[in-house]
Amino acid sequence: MKIDKGGHARKPVIGIIGGIGAGKSTVAMEFGRLGCAVIHADRIAHQVLNRPQVRRRVLEVFGQEILGTDGQIDRGRLASIVFADPNRVGQLNQILHPIVLKEVEALIEFFQDHTDVPAIVLDVPLLLEVGWRERCDRLVFVACDANKRIERARSLGAEQIAAREKYQISLDSKAAAADNIIDNNSDFSTLARQVATIFADILRDNRGSQG
Repeated sequence: MKIDKGGHARKPVIGIIGGIGAGKSTVAMEFGRLGCAVIHADRIAHQVLNRPQVRRRVLEVFGQEILGTDGQIDRGRLASIVFADPNRVGQLNQILHPIVLKEVEALIEFFQDHTDVPAIVLDVPLLLEVGWRERCDRLVFVACDANKRIERARSLGAEQIAAREKYQISLDSKAAAADNIIDNNSDFSTLARQVATIFADILRDNRGSQG
């Protein structure tokens, strides 16, 4: 297994990538069921968005129209503004990404240093786009047909999915960057078997790298 500078075993870091609605979070949760620590960047982003300083900055940039009837930032309204304009995407990313990635990094180090989990899984939607390929020991791409992805992400709809994905690395490029590909066009038991096989291989590789 990999050893850090302090002589401690380093847990492998597994990055989950794929298109919107492909089932990345489902795959991440299945790794979690096998004992892995799972870090969900979207959940962190949601929490960060509610912090007073971040909320204030987002309102300054995007205006009061992003507020819902409850006075909270409506993520749907914010998304409809952001993904209609590449400049707006950049503005939101500049506000959120540094904070979210810092939180993710802190969680990685916490799980590395203070837990006995076998591996750490990153459910980070823009993992490749933010340059975190080298942060992962293994990249797993979740493949899923477009019609199934649209059905699974029906709350967004085909147009919104296309609008968001045009600011991301292409699915072909993501698949090419991956170490493993999971086919999520069948049922859950088929997906779970694929996750278990890949996980066993990752643990075997990690044990084999012990110097």
